[in-house]
Formats: sequence, C-alpha cells, structure tokens
Amino acid sequence: MLPYLDDQAGYGNASSRHEYGRKARQAIDEARQQVAAAVGAAASEVVFTSGGSEANNLFLKGAAAAIKPGPTPLHLAISAVEHPSVREPARELARQGWHLHEVPVDQDGRLSKDEFAQTLACRPRLLSVMLANNETGVLQDVVSLAQQAQPLGCWFHTDAVQAPGKLLLNFRELNTAGVHAMSIAAHKIRGPKGAGALVLDKRLDLRPLIAGGGHEHGLRSGTENVAAIVGFGRACELINANLVQDSAALLALRKQLEQGLVALGAIIFAQTAERLPNTVYFALPGIDGETLVGKLDRAGYAVASGSACSSAQPEASHVLRAMSVADELARGAVRISLGRENTAAQVADFLLVLGDTAFKLRRLTALAG
Repeated sequence: MLPYLDDQAGYGNASSRHEYGRKARQAIDEARQQVAAAVGAAASEVVFTSGGSEANNLFLKGAAAAIKPGPTPLHLAISAVEHPSVREPARELARQGWHLHEVPVDQDGRLSKDEFAQTLACRPRLLSVMLANNETGVLQDVVSLAQQAQPLGCWFHTDAVQAPGKLLLNFRELNTAGVHAMSIAAHKIRGPKGAGALVLDKRLDLRPLIAGGGHEHGLRSGTENVAAIVGFGRACELINANLVQDSAALLALRKQLEQGLVALGAIIFAQTAERLPNTVYFALPGIDGETLVGKLDRAGYAVASGSACSSAQPEASHVLRAMSVADELARGAVRISLGRENTAAQVADFLLVLGDTAFKLRRLTALAG
C-alpha cells in the first residue's frame, strides 16, 4: 500500500490519463483480479465499496430502486439475525411501502425452514440471508435457500463478510445456485479498514447509491481509495494459501476455549450449530457483558460484547433475542474472535484470567447485595 500513500508516482487519480493515473488504474485492475480470484468470481463482477456495510446498502437500496412495482405488493425478506447494515435499510424500504418479512431462527440461530417456505409463498422480490453471523458465527445453508428461491425469480443477496479466510468461497457456485450478490470486506481478512466489495451478477441492473463520475461500472462514483483497494487485493491473494491448516488450527483452539468456558459455568450460544472456526459467543450468568469486557481489556484481552458495529447500543443483542435468549442473559454476552497467531497457551492463560475475573465480579455482586 505504501507507494500509493506517499510516493508521487503512485499517488495519481485512477481516472486521469497521465502516467500517474494509469499506474493507479493498473493497481486497481490488479486488485480487482486478486479479489475475484479469492472468491471464485470474475473481475467484472467485483464492485469496490468502502466496506461491507456500504456493499449491503448498495445491493438492497440499489435493487429496490431498480425493481419496477407491479399490480401486487413488493415483498422483501431477510433473516431475523442480519447485520444492522442489512436490517436497517430493509426497514427503511418497509417505511417506503415494501412488505418486510424477517424470517425467524431457532435457538441455535439457524433459519426456520418452515417459516422460510411460508415467506417464499409471498413471492418476495428481494432476499438477503447472511452466510455467517457476525456475532454467533452460525453458518446458514445459503446454497439450499437460494435454490428454493430461484424458481421465483427473486434477487438473492448474502452478507459473506465474516466468511473469507475461514471458509472457501466460490461465487460461481453460489451464483449457479441462485445467489446474485455477495458482500465482503477487507478488514476481516487482515486488510485495511475502509475497503470492501459487492460481488454482483452482471445481469442485475442496480441503481447506484452514489452518482457522479460513473466509477465502478457506474455503481459507485467517486475517486477510488487506491491504497486501500491495493491492500484489499493483496490480503485476498494471501487468504486461501493456508486456509485448510488455519481453519483446523482455529477449530482446535475454539474447542479448547469452549471446554474451559463450560467448566467456568458459561453458556455458549449456538453451541450445536455449524459455525465459523474462530468465533465463540458466550455469557456467564449473573455477570454483565460490558463490565466483563472492560475488566478483560485492562487485563490485556481484546474481546467484545456483541457486534462491533452496534456496540454503541446498550440494549440486548437482536441476534440473541431472535434466538429466544432471555434479555438478562443476553446482556452478559461476550464475543471472542480467534486469529491465526493465537496459541493454546494464550487460550489457557485467558481462561485463568477469566475465571479469576468472574470470581471477583460475583463476590462484589454478593457484597453489594
């Protein structure tokens, strides 16, 4: 990324025709190829955005604007556990007249098959179901869901931001099954924050969120963030090199962590569902999640209470509520994300610190009572 940040020769505007601009354009074209190769897509299907949230908004709002209303009401369906960047624009469309269906999930966060079938009976024009949940890590069977929806001719989108680097993604296979668009983001694969992409079936005619100079196939006008896009491309080039080994190592660490958490009396959410290998979402009954996160932070452990994108909201996670988790327990939720540099020794140390911290918090609660 550095030459495109501080080197005059690499700092050109990619839309300019001079040498510096051509160099920047070449870098973006190369990054587009790298992103496409990493997720099994064609370079022409990659639309760069500022991240997963913009990609999600671009699909939902862009598709809704492109779909012509007919004699029957327009229906839109999402799962009840979507990221806020899907949930909120969907609700905004509902305020504009779309009929919104939020398909329920079971206690393990998996989409209800019966409810999904009932939703399809309403013939939705737009569907969005995330591939991997950003809080629980639960995987949805997007291929099967898309295949069920395909005969209806609806546009199907999946938020796949959490999946790259942990699962092998192939947009061509998803597209064949009926998935028309997929959102991804650089910072989830060790790339720079502020870069992402909507991988889009070229047969869909979306309306842009940002109009102007016609950048990104006319879907995202504005001078490109060349350095971030270059970093995104390089991260994509690296993610699949050791995917199988990294996933196996992460899964082993996750099992060690979960065994220790259960021994401490923790409730692990979606424990029996198929999940990402690096994600654990748990609560210690009677202990507030925000308080625990603060204590662990001071002890040197960076964990989160729920989604980082909604951490400013004090109420219980909407994902856990959709899974029928009681608010009191949901407010104790803490999410741990493991990375490729983490070790079994670090997990063991974390469990010791967590046990000691939980003991002290419970003792303080007992004294206060």
